[in-house]
Amino acid sequence: MTRAIYEIGGTDAAHFLQGLITNDITKLDHGLVYTAFLTPQGKYVADFFLVRRGDKILLDVDASLAPGLVQRLNMYKLRADVSLSEAGCKVRQGTGPAPGGALPDPRHNAMGWRLYGDQDGDDGTDWNAIRVAHCIPESGIELTPDTFILEAGFERLNGVDFRKGCYVGQEVTARMKHKTELRKGLTRVNIQGTAPVGTQITANGKPAGTLFTQSGNQAIAYLRFDRAKGTMLAGDATVTYG
Repeated sequence: MTRAIYEIGGTDAAHFLQGLITNDITKLDHGLVYTAFLTPQGKYVADFFLVRRGDKILLDVDASLAPGLVQRLNMYKLRADVSLSEAGCKVRQGTGPAPGGALPDPRHNAMGWRLYGDQDGDDGTDWNAIRVAHCIPESGIELTPDTFILEAGFERLNGVDFRKGCYVGQEVTARMKHKTELRKGLTRVNIQGTAPVGTQITANGKPAGTLFTQSGNQAIAYLRFDRAKGTMLAGDATVTYG
């Protein structure tokens, strides 16, 4: 998918981001940081990568989410010494030998590396196959405005930090972590046949979830775990879980 790269500068940049994002900004000292911005109700707005570049912080986000994210970030700036502008660089990604300057994708080692510079695109990797194999959600596909990030696996994907302190949506996210057992979420399922992304999954005639990215005989699905039993249907395809 097309990415938009922004540059965040100013003396308050790190402090500003720390109070907004789900991950700990101090992890930038060790490489790429995968994180998200949430609504006050704890729902997904955008997921993105952050990386240091000199005295600035680069923000790498799906281009379709960029306008809304930038608008929200500007809304929170108030009088802070923070600048936000297009970075004028691109991102290339791959899973083969990493070129100089490339950084490991923090979500999973199977996702390879990301390199910020003059080139975009990738090395021909079948990203859907990797994402399905490791249940890694994608912006705008599995990750939508109704998403709660813990149901999307953000803890497993190194996208949230529970020790960093407050951020927008933190209270709801922490409550889901510490006080409840997840009854719904993204998971890998087996599938026979194919169906469009967004197809409803049913079990015994009742809604049980939604089908998303498919690769071979597996797929990513959002399921109600209490109903995800036996053979389920997604359009003309059959789905099994567990």
